[in-house]
Amino acid sequence: MSALPPCPKCSSEYTYEDGAQLVCPECAHEWTAGAAPAAEEGARVYRDAVGNVLQDGDTVTVIKDLKLKGGGGVVKVGTKVKNIRLVDADHDIDCKIDGFGAMSLKTEFVKKVV
Repeated sequence: MSALPPCPKCSSEYTYEDGAQLVCPECAHEWTAGAAPAAEEGARVYRDAVGNVLQDGDTVTVIKDLKLKGGGGVVKVGTKVKNIRLVDADHDIDCKIDGFGAMSLKTEFVKKVV
């Protein structure tokens, strides 16, 4: 048997070398020997409209009037949103806005308050 490590993604023991890369034939995952685990590689970085890194609990302001679907109304430019929560979905931010309630926003329409 070979001394190659199992696939970090699916734990398959059938990995093989392809040049400097290790390859899993079962899930097609490729990695380099001694590389960081898959969980750290896939860590997503959320950035606001001007490139600031966002984190859970940050306060942001809206940089564009946002029309609301369904109920009507508009979230105006400059509306401050406190205690955001970052999610991995089609909209990146879950939050509550005073006067509107719970809602989801995209990071491209907010700016971090420093």
